[in-house]
Amino acid sequence: MWISPDTDYSNFEFDELYHFIGTRKGYENGINRYVMTMISRSPRQIAGFDVDKTKTAEQLQAIADSTEPAQNYSTDGNPTYMDVIFGGRHIRNATDKSDTHNVESINSDLRTYIPGLKRKSKCFYRIDETLKAVLAVFIDAYNKFGEKKLKYRKPVIHKSPFPNKHLHQFRDVPFSITDFL
Repeated sequence: MWISPDTDYSNFEFDELYHFIGTRKGYENGINRYVMTMISRSPRQIAGFDVDKTKTAEQLQAIADSTEPAQNYSTDGNPTYMDVIFGGRHIRNATDKSDTHNVESINSDLRTYIPGLKRKSKCFYRIDETLKAVLAVFIDAYNKFGEKKLKYRKPVIHKSPFPNKHLHQFRDVPFSITDFL
């Protein structure tokens, strides 16, 4: 998986999204799956992920150990995170999403762009390997898109007599995530 060399290792966020493999939930062949993600806040990229039927401390530990240690690791109130040994300070927020809003947003992007992860969809993955392969390809493109977007957007200097008005500070990007797939 490609990660930007400009990654800031000060803040990482952990979260998971629920999914299933096989048939729909409630049927005898349905198998629950979790997609666990770790993201860097700057640049906003996915730094690690895993797919499994449970979310155990061992899997989360493997994701945390897959990159250089960060200064801060933000998680939600899931008690599984208490058994993970992070390389930096663990910020556990069980009351709201103020420390994990970026990873929640990226998980929403995963559900939006990958049809098999949508909540109500006729598309679903029958085996773990397919889901992992789709995620690996998408995450590689997502990270490259994020870095290019960050480098492309530079502040535009406006010569305005009203400097405090809501002026558009960034140019729109002329490319999309599909250009990196």
